[in-house]
Amino acid sequence: MKKQYNNPVLPGFHPDPSVIRVGEDYYMVNSTFQYFPAITISHSKDLVNWEYIGHAITENEYLDLTGIYDSHGIWAPDISYYEGTYYIFVTLRLNGDDGEIRQNLVMTSQRPEGPYSKPIILDRNDGMDPSHFIDDDGTHYMVVHPGVRIMKLNDECTEVVEGPITLWEGTGREAPEGPHLLKKGEYYYAILAEGGTGYGHCITVARSKNLLGPYEPCPFNPVHTQKDPEAKLQRAGHGKLVQTQNGEWWVTYLGGRTNEGRYTTLGRETFLDPVQWTEDGWFTVNEGKGPSEQQYRPNLPEVTYPDLYFDDFDEEKLGLQWEFVRNPDKEFSLTERPGYARIWTQAPDLNTIQARNTLVRREQHHHYEATVKMEFDPSHVGQQAGLTCYYDTRCFIKFYLTYDDGLKIKLMESRATNHKEIAAVGGITQKSIYLKVRVEKQTRHFMYSYDNVVWYHVGTIEDCSFLSDEGTGIRKAHTGTLVGLYANHGISNKRIAADFDWFKYEPLDNI
Repeated sequence: MKKQYNNPVLPGFHPDPSVIRVGEDYYMVNSTFQYFPAITISHSKDLVNWEYIGHAITENEYLDLTGIYDSHGIWAPDISYYEGTYYIFVTLRLNGDDGEIRQNLVMTSQRPEGPYSKPIILDRNDGMDPSHFIDDDGTHYMVVHPGVRIMKLNDECTEVVEGPITLWEGTGREAPEGPHLLKKGEYYYAILAEGGTGYGHCITVARSKNLLGPYEPCPFNPVHTQKDPEAKLQRAGHGKLVQTQNGEWWVTYLGGRTNEGRYTTLGRETFLDPVQWTEDGWFTVNEGKGPSEQQYRPNLPEVTYPDLYFDDFDEEKLGLQWEFVRNPDKEFSLTERPGYARIWTQAPDLNTIQARNTLVRREQHHHYEATVKMEFDPSHVGQQAGLTCYYDTRCFIKFYLTYDDGLKIKLMESRATNHKEIAAVGGITQKSIYLKVRVEKQTRHFMYSYDNVVWYHVGTIEDCSFLSDEGTGIRKAHTGTLVGLYANHGISNKRIAADFDWFKYEPLDNI
């Protein structure tokens, strides 16, 4: 009997997937917004099981995110391959303070995992969500929104030489973005994400026998969307098609799993569904049934990869599951004390974009535990280090060891900038301590231990819906919740080190 898989195939904050096949290997990139290193790159052999293999931008001097607003930064990357070169096109969403809202960038490498070249600016302010299309004659184009518009590039893809030219404006739904062009047989297919990236998101398509049109909309648009408002899987859209070496067609697309209401705490994730081609040359996704929770696997050999759930920080480089909130600085080290992740405290707190060295990984489950072993010896008011459940500078939770007339453990939430201390426990006697968060859907329990055996409960936050795109209270919230480590010294000028021995992420349910 043919085996099944569960959606999403890349759980947690992995929006805007773009996929390609090179031989028998599949490569995918996802948006990272204000997080660094930028643009996660994943590899698969079967389209279902994925492993991180790198990031497209790893050098601070290549991308400065230090002043970028929440949910700005790296938007909708696209990966492509042509004659031995991998290309990644992407939008850098700026703050717009000086009138420049965005840049469209391109970088290249001879290896899918990188290193990639320093990004080149191809375009400023004119469109976003760039993708790469190479016509049959080898001509390169950058495809951008609104609708499907093309800009002709030079052979090196370093300069726009013509355009933009609008091929298709879309069906009239909100926010026609995430455009891709696909050539199959005698047709060019213009593929869009429409309806906005929330509930009602969808994929639409039009086609033409000529690159420049006119384009005929598909008679059963949208070809993919969630039609059931009560379904567990929502926000389905922004997809890219790929053909396997066995001739099957699939689409990777973004979606979100609801969590006790219309809250997608984990952000927009990467889903996979089969594509069917009709006799008259149109395609449907999952036979028009919407996103599937379970689906039959592609006809490809199954290859699994180790889970990145435990890190003892023994290596000189961070595991690829980790991201910093904006660019890190020299105050973070894996070598000053070998076997530990050392974060030196700094003045900015998590509620400012000036905060540095907040180290987080994606939450991927609605039920999980995260535990850290930490050594920290604060002696001045404000010095603190510990765990954070982090959405952005407005919405986060801190669970930390601090000094306040002696050692204390405190639990604090920031709910749309409303800062509130939830609980505090004094009389802490050791600087080596374990901190844990247990997540049960929208409820989060926080506890500490001296020996990782006996645990003491500090506090519970029962409604954590503010840690979601929908719960932040602002429209442009696009990331999802992450969990990890931080240290700062607040009002104190006394800089000290927090040493994190290990971090464990433990799923408590199946996806």
